[in-house]
Amino acid sequence: MIRVRVTQTWGSTPREVGAEMFVTAAGCTGTIGGGRLEFDAIARARQMISAAETEAVMEITLGPDSGQCCGGRVRLGFDRAGPSPLPAPPQVLIFGAGHVGRALARLLSQLPFDVALIDSRAEELSLATGCRTRLEAIPEAVIAAARPGAAYVVLTHDHGLDFLLTTEALRRGDAVYVGLIGSATKRARFLREARAQGVDTTALTCPIGAGFTADKRPEVIAVFAAAEITARLTANATVR
Repeated sequence: MIRVRVTQTWGSTPREVGAEMFVTAAGCTGTIGGGRLEFDAIARARQMISAAETEAVMEITLGPDSGQCCGGRVRLGFDRAGPSPLPAPPQVLIFGAGHVGRALARLLSQLPFDVALIDSRAEELSLATGCRTRLEAIPEAVIAAARPGAAYVVLTHDHGLDFLLTTEALRRGDAVYVGLIGSATKRARFLREARAQGVDTTALTCPIGAGFTADKRPEVIAVFAAAEITARLTANATVR
């Protein structure tokens, strides 16, 4: 297996330094940007496999001659090192398997995140498709056990449970995103009660996916909330 890694860039390029892919004689995983750049890199990696080479460097100008119009230049490093240990993907914990929760979980499950749709109601979870579900009688325990840097989205059927889960997520202090579904009125009430308990609400996003449209269809809310969450999770993500 050959690792192909973007080691330096100049100008406009499809991927940034650190992006990598792994090439075998029969396949490959990951991407360094697609197009002719990737085609040539795969060909060079397979040449290394055939010739038993251990290291190589390639520089490619992304202009008309290469069929890519980025206009920049890329230096690629090739080596036989095994895949570097990958960090666990960011967790997205979605509490509440109603219409919005199910739609949001389906969307985010297509991205490189560790997504779980959590509810205490088996009948609601049974309606979910295209995502991983967790039946939890004590959902707040999931928050306590989550990895640092997780995203929490709270949209349950019960306002009291919403309050409990949201405050637990905020109290952790390491959440990348804490979102609560609701109206301006619900937000005001939550802020008042949370502050009365000494909870720092600075990190709260409520309503979720707001500011884009007044459309309240679950699928539409889910699309904008997914964009919001993805922006937060990828802002400082490790490049792969």
